[in-house]
Amino acid sequence: MAAAASVVVAVGTATGMVSALDDGRGSDEARPEVTESPVLDIRPPAPSPSPSATKSASASAVPKKKPSPTPSPARTRTETGKQQPTTVSARLYRHPDSQVLDWVRANPGDPRRDVIASRIAGQPAAVWFAEYAPDTVTARVRTVTAGAAAQGRVPVVVAYTIPDRDCGGASQGGAPDLDAYDAWIDRFAAGLGSGEVVVILEPDSIAQSECLSGGQRADRFASLARAGRVLKAANPEARVYYDAGHSGWHPAAKQADLLRQAGAGSAGSSDGIFSNVSNFHRTADEIAYDRQVLAALGGPAGLGAVIDTSRNGNGAPADGEWCDPDGRKLGRTPTLDTGEARIDGYLWVKLPGESDGCKGAPGTFTPSYAYDLASS
Repeated sequence: MAAAASVVVAVGTATGMVSALDDGRGSDEARPEVTESPVLDIRPPAPSPSPSATKSASASAVPKKKPSPTPSPARTRTETGKQQPTTVSARLYRHPDSQVLDWVRANPGDPRRDVIASRIAGQPAAVWFAEYAPDTVTARVRTVTAGAAAQGRVPVVVAYTIPDRDCGGASQGGAPDLDAYDAWIDRFAAGLGSGEVVVILEPDSIAQSECLSGGQRADRFASLARAGRVLKAANPEARVYYDAGHSGWHPAAKQADLLRQAGAGSAGSSDGIFSNVSNFHRTADEIAYDRQVLAALGGPAGLGAVIDTSRNGNGAPADGEWCDPDGRKLGRTPTLDTGEARIDGYLWVKLPGESDGCKGAPGTFTPSYAYDLASS
């Protein structure tokens, strides 16, 4: 499932209501320099790619469709029979810099503006750190966590610099090697502060790891296990979640085995798993799948799951299309209070409206696409 990831943001008042027009930035506040979001491919990759073939693949301006399991008809039903409410989480943080907020501020007269402002720009969402810039990452992470702490809210940050990420696809890149990645994680962790923060650790890194050789995969998993320990040691209030792919990918038992190898079953490195990042599978399917993965994973009973609900309101397309598919809509609004056992949160990890590469340039905010999602 290739999908543009995002640097998303949102700010709220003490009552939990927000204004998409409120800039909220101090003059000395650094923008987290991830203005172009990566394009994730977290569907099953093409059958049996060789490591050499995937490494030699170059990034494409327009991702190519790859086959993925055909979802059952139930997965194309709408989440509800009506639009999702625009209530904003009273706990999650909306960082005041993002492509959607830039667009809202720059287009006061656009007839689509009010819908996009209220239904997308006004929601808290994840901030991605996808650039390998070790000298600045601590300060950039600290900007987000300090802004959240000042409001008494919980930020969601995404670490996305694992070497060979995306198996050489459209989001290839990351740290030059695992030693450099380990050092980058140390610096990322140094910016986490002391308040509660949700860390989405390396989308794609586990579910898509079969493009690596056995030795490369073992080394990657060792670095991921280390990363979780470092993040939680730096801030005991950090909640670290590991990549579980999504309900249309690996069987739960297989995904759990991969997760276990990467340290996701240990309380010293993990708070659980995340699924559906940048994908479209229905929340009900993800809840069932994540519970199956957690049961197979074992580990402490407190391990939970968070689900990306940003674009899954109509479920996954029946034809398996992943690149800005038509007919999708916003999913459940972000919250850390799901009312579901072992489901810790519904999050907007992928910012709705940032293109996968078909309705706009990969990773860029595309207002026509955002409006379609928000008004469906």
